[in-house]
Amino acid sequence: MKPHVAVIAAMLPLAVSPALAGPELASKHYCMTCHDMEKQKMGPSFKAIATQYKMGLGCEKEDASAKLTEGILEGSKGKWGKIPMPPQKIPPADAQALSKWILGC
Repeated sequence: MKPHVAVIAAMLPLAVSPALAGPELASKHYCMTCHDMEKQKMGPSFKAIATQYKMGLGCEKEDASAKLTEGILEGSKGKWGKIPMPPQKIPPADAQALSKWILGC
């Protein structure tokens, strides 16, 4: 195998794997426009989201992460007040990574 082909082959998994979640991914998808880590903005804080979704569900069951991922992709109405969260047009893998990051799972 030629050296440049080997380098490309070695880097391919990095190009197709989902992004690591964190503030950078949240900023990339404009989550930080409406949400903050600790304080309520237009939407609830990530801390408040984690608290509500983890109550009675828990990370080990994946229920909390699945429900939050669904909420990100499909949007929600009436959970956090009068302002609805519109469905987010982001890759499902990014939504799942963000939900696990928010929940600390």
